[in-house]
Amino acid sequence: MTEETPGFDEKPDVPSGATPDDAEPKADSTAEAEGAAPAGDANQTAGLVAQLDQVRTALGERTADLQRLQAEYQNYRRRVERDRIAVKEIAIANLLTELLPVLDDIGRAREHGELVGGFKSVAESLETVAAKMGLQQFGKEGEPFDPTIHEALMHSYAPDVTETTCVAILQPGYRIGERTIRPARVAVAEPQPGAQAAKAEDAEKSDDKESGGPDEG
Repeated sequence: MTEETPGFDEKPDVPSGATPDDAEPKADSTAEAEGAAPAGDANQTAGLVAQLDQVRTALGERTADLQRLQAEYQNYRRRVERDRIAVKEIAIANLLTELLPVLDDIGRAREHGELVGGFKSVAESLETVAAKMGLQQFGKEGEPFDPTIHEALMHSYAPDVTETTCVAILQPGYRIGERTIRPARVAVAEPQPGAQAAKAEDAEKSDDKESGGPDEG
């Protein structure tokens, strides 16, 4: 007959290295972790959104700075280019102004038939180079007098002109583009005083003759 040992009750099997008392705290910690996870994710997302907004703001500021620098650089380039062109034009104008007396001598020699031989070849080459640099000669007989481009050195009256007219070119004018570097020096003639009235009277008489004269009473 088997005797039961007093004080030994049957207990459920417990895995080795663990006790029943240890199982309950682990369950509690797992529940706490599961409850805290959503709150941690929300905080992390909010932090990332804030960082993204900061990055976007910084990017917008840097983009605006680059655009402003680019505009300033373009303005600087245009200003430098305008200054370069202006300096070039001034230098060319100064050079050609010094050559005008030589060109005047060439013109006088041509008028007197003295532009011959090697001198003619050199003179024509010089005129060609000056023209390539933009030098233009102006001033012709019979054109209306313009005080902005003509300088009147002689004055007279003429019955056959209807306005102040250049009747002789004493020295041609020169320009570079729209810039006059020397006005044309001319002799001008104005209409004869009373000539217009006389012409009008003659025209009226001529009309009367063609129409058969005034009506007789």
